[in-house]
Amino acid sequence: MTEKARPYKKEYQKQLQRGEHEDRMERQRARRALDKKGISRKGKDVAHVKALSKGGSNKNGVRLEPPSKNRSFKRNPDSSMK
Repeated sequence: MTEKARPYKKEYQKQLQRGEHEDRMERQRARRALDKKGISRKGKDVAHVKALSKGGSNKNGVRLEPPSKNRSFKRNPDSSMK
């Protein structure tokens, strides 16, 4: 099995096209803000009070949640979040 180099540039361009880049940066800013305050995130996820996909932002608030609670949500038939 040959290993191909991962196309980082192509992945980044797809991310920009889909509009995912800004949400990823918003999540990263939320994590860094908690780290700056000295809050331990060990074993927890930073969850937005109002989901980014629903128009939320860091200004709406973030909280720490266990991964099992933060990573699974009820979905619509088209796989979007309810």
